[in-house]
Amino acid sequence: MSDPAVVFPAPPRIPYPGGCVLEPGPYALDWLLKWPAEITVNGVARPAAPVYPFVRALLAEPAAFGVTPAEAQAARDRFLTLAGQALEAEGGQRAWLARELTR
Repeated sequence: MSDPAVVFPAPPRIPYPGGCVLEPGPYALDWLLKWPAEITVNGVARPAAPVYPFVRALLAEPAAFGVTPAEAQAARDRFLTLAGQALEAEGGQRAWLARELTR
């Protein structure tokens, strides 16, 4: 099996500041929608790119990034898996991320 065309790490532990005003789940969702990480596409690194907006752009126009629609879908699935686990750890739901990707 070959390496995926689009690679990015799992998000770190979400830096929830606590307090009585913020709910951990919605805070985590907001944080994940802005989370920057190094993204590699076909061996070319993009340092500190926000992952969620990148995945949306990739899904909208895979050819612009030199990937196939199936490779873009695999990146979406990876995002949902990795970010979904982080979101669920804070009391959120993976379905929230899936909904954001359809907007």
